Amino acid sequence: MTYRDLTHVVKSNISVFPGDPPVSIEPHATLSADGYRVSAVECGSHTGTHVDAPSHTEPDGQNIDTVDIERFALDAVRADCRGLDPRSPITPTALPETDADLLVVQTGWDEHWGTEAYFDHPFLTPEAAQFCVDQGYDLAIDALNVDPTPTDNAVPDEPEGFQVHHALLGTDRLIFENLTGLSGLPERFELLAFPLKLTDGDGAPVRAVAHWD
Repeated sequence: MTYRDLTHVVKSNISVFPGDPPVSIEPHATLSADGYRVSAVECGSHTGTHVDAPSHTEPDGQNIDTVDIERFALDAVRADCRGLDPRSPITPTALPETDADLLVVQTGWDEHWGTEAYFDHPFLTPEAAQFCVDQGYDLAIDALNVDPTPTDNAVPDEPEGFQVHHALLGTDRLIFENLTGLSGLPERFELLAFPLKLTDGDGAPVRAVAHWD
């Protein structure tokens, strides 16, 4: 059996969605002064590699701490969508039709993690989101957002708002964002991505791991 970590390291000042809380990890207690180490961690609920709960965008959506634990162990299929230009739309024609639980969209944009280019990632169209709903997929991506992220490089004909989020989370699907290290994975694998159990959580960081025989 093979395992691969698909999780970005959480450290101070990593990439976050515009307007989200910045990440800060600072010493609180030290070996020299206190005889033990403790870090003070400040971050948002959608820090780094994370999962969105339905309550992230839906007024009556389920919170992450009430989602059944089985939902975070998923039979995944990977869609290789690498080679796209910045801010390119991903349409249903690029996505597979299978019996998997989770569609993992590989854009290769994790290579831009920590740079301004990371915010101008490819994104799914509303039609692609509806395809995922029709297939019964949860959705994952190796980019900041499944919808377009607002930047100065946005173009007028891009979908506005959080249409993909609403389509998926509004039908009780889950969304995993900021995966990394998808290159070389088999087309089918198991994704294990268990979140912090935050009370009334609209989402939470995960340790995402691919597992295959």
